[in-house]
Amino acid sequence: MIGKCNILILFLAVTSSYFTVNAQYTQFEHEGINRQYIYYEPIELDEQKPLVFVMHGFTGDASGIKNYSGMNQIADQYGFAVCYPRGTTDSGGNRFWNVGYAFHEDETVNDVGFLTELATYLQINYDLNPDFTFATGMSNGGEMCYMLACQANDTFKAVAPVAGMILQDILDECQDSNPIPIFEIHGSEDNITPISGDPNNNDGWGAYPSIPFTINYFSEKNECSTLQTETLPDIDLSDGSYVVSEKHLNGINNNEVWYYEIIGGGHDWPGAWGNMDINAGEEAWLFFQKYIDDILSNTSYSFLNKNIHVFPNPTKGLIHVKSNDRFDILEITLVNVLGTTIEINLSNESIDLSDINTGIYFLSVKTSKGMITKKIMKF
Repeated sequence: MIGKCNILILFLAVTSSYFTVNAQYTQFEHEGINRQYIYYEPIELDEQKPLVFVMHGFTGDASGIKNYSGMNQIADQYGFAVCYPRGTTDSGGNRFWNVGYAFHEDETVNDVGFLTELATYLQINYDLNPDFTFATGMSNGGEMCYMLACQANDTFKAVAPVAGMILQDILDECQDSNPIPIFEIHGSEDNITPISGDPNNNDGWGAYPSIPFTINYFSEKNECSTLQTETLPDIDLSDGSYVVSEKHLNGINNNEVWYYEIIGGGHDWPGAWGNMDINAGEEAWLFFQKYIDDILSNTSYSFLNKNIHVFPNPTKGLIHVKSNDRFDILEITLVNVLGTTIEINLSNESIDLSDINTGIYFLSVKTSKGMITKKIMKF
């Protein structure tokens, strides 16, 4: 365990010298803890207003992954907003995401709650689409992605871990969660998070299954029925590696589970170091973009967006939720800027907001044909 931590710390120290660390952190209080994040929005934001969280690895930092991932430049090209949240420090002074490592048994920070509330806050304050919020991350950040997939899939609609794994404890509690698309990029020679897994916790991180087992688990969870494999072009012959793509397709809600095995690759973020045939950040975005395209082509989503009406908006008090077709509105939920559900008085699909504070809120409307989220303003 100590040896592997030292390898990782040395690795990050060496790679950080290649990147300029210069970022402005924004403060965000969660459960009495002062948290930080970096937010970036391109000049031309896509009309769908997507948001991608990018999470650093163990002992890393938000400013580091901001630089080596190149996600700001990718966001400029494709038009999505980016958030680089910052983990807290453990008793050893190492910055981390609390996924439940064996040596973090005394750590209690609620990172799922932090990331969920931060996502809602950004969605509201920057007018971003709550239906198109995603997460990717390196190593410990990738492991946080798996945790979000199991515990916060109402907020994060798809995840793309890089060199990550899912701890067995999280996997065991994932059975009842809703399935979402997942895309793992992993090196076959990763000596920090071995592709073969560590079911007996020999390395001290905690027990976790192999990457192929994990991919098959989420493929079955998403009820994927088709497997497509191919070897991607070996563009850079000098990097000592190449990419084998494995795509599990035709799942529930058209969900897909992708796996890029970097043959000969290590504990890398492809495109920054190690394999240079692909750019991990861009590949993650293209995976998210496919999800968006699939949703927009779904007649049910477009139908709901056109046929659920919330008015007047803005409102001083009373607001009405109406559908102009023959389907039932089953549930209406109001969420504030911190992601907290607000109790509302609901009568015949009319809501009295007179007693709540002025501000921006999200109204989620669950119907017999799916769910749609509307942003409303109380003044």
